[in-house]
Amino acid sequence: MLSRRSSPLVLLALGLLVFFSVYATASAQTREYLIVSGGPALRKWEDLRAPGTQHDRWWGNFIRPARVRIEQIQKQEPGAMITWLVYRNAFVTRSSEDNRALTPLVESVRDKYGVRLMWFDSGTQLINYINEGQPRSRVKICNFEYYGHSNKYCFMFDYSNAVYGVSKSWLHEKDLSRIRPSSFTRDAFCKSWGCHTAESMSQVWRSKIGLPLIGAHGKTDFSDPLNVTLSPGGRWSS
Repeated sequence: MLSRRSSPLVLLALGLLVFFSVYATASAQTREYLIVSGGPALRKWEDLRAPGTQHDRWWGNFIRPARVRIEQIQKQEPGAMITWLVYRNAFVTRSSEDNRALTPLVESVRDKYGVRLMWFDSGTQLINYINEGQPRSRVKICNFEYYGHSNKYCFMFDYSNAVYGVSKSWLHEKDLSRIRPSSFTRDAFCKSWGCHTAESMSQVWRSKIGLPLIGAHGKTDFSDPLNVTLSPGGRWSS
């Protein structure tokens, strides 16, 4: 407790401490980290492929690395606003193959780390969240990362899930003009962990949104979800 004789300098210092503490908390809440996870392929389709060319032997290939990233962000910035968008339909259909409900397992990650989980079913829903999921005049996206299947032209949220070797739900580079650049901070970190993104989509992202999108030249390998790697000769580029 402060006495009546407390120095004006002490009172000023305490006042400044409270001010900067409140300012730091408010500043953190004006920055949103956005993590996006696509869905796994179905085993019935992937088993048609030759050994060594199959995808998603494990249902959580795009969940575990997102979980690791969430943990990293929270260690770097306690109290960070993190929103995790997950393509729901693929986990529903894959559940029957794994003989257990997978959506509750995804939700358990949400509960453990206290992040906001948003299920989505289409590229349009993802775009709408980027543009309007928060009051974008004051809450900007400072981090965007995608974990999932992709080719050089698009993110493929349900590749080989509904149809063998095909995606019915995606975010194509032609759709990037629908994203408002003002939704992001000027120095936002953007990265796709999927295959081939840097071969075309990264350039369109920079052109339409005005930010670098780090992506892969070549394929990425999620066999070890704790360490996403590049195929031989591959490299990261924006």
